[in-house]
Amino acid sequence: MRHGKKFNHLGRKTAHRKSMLANMACSLIEHKRINTTVAKAKALKQFVEPMITKSKSDTTHNRRIVFAKLRQKDAVTELFRDVAAKVGDRPGGYTRIIKLGNRLGDNADMAMIELVDYNEIYNAGKPAKKKSTRRGGKKTEAAPVATETASNEEE
Repeated sequence: MRHGKKFNHLGRKTAHRKSMLANMACSLIEHKRINTTVAKAKALKQFVEPMITKSKSDTTHNRRIVFAKLRQKDAVTELFRDVAAKVGDRPGGYTRIIKLGNRLGDNADMAMIELVDYNEIYNAGKPAKKKSTRRGGKKTEAAPVATETASNEEE
């Protein structure tokens, strides 16, 4: 039974898993998308999204927290400078996982994980979303038309 087991151990010891996720997160920040297995992509998503949230407020404390996890100075700099500016208004959901099929050698489920705001092709077909409200406003156009037809009938 796996009661209370919150995350996938990925068949590795703790130090190996943390190093692997840190390296994958640095590659994701540098290249904006990487190909990996579905299980690793899901683990990476849980690993990297809190760090992107921390990068939205550029403080020394947040930089030190992120550096303790990533362990690469260049990745931390790019995360706080470029990625944070791009995702500043997004309230979460910074990454997208797209399943690619099975790997030829061992038939593992493969996926591409990418930063959402850096894919212009995927977002190009969709127009900007119009802000909608649920309130029912008065119909201003219907009332004048009815009065015009009533005045025409009187003549």
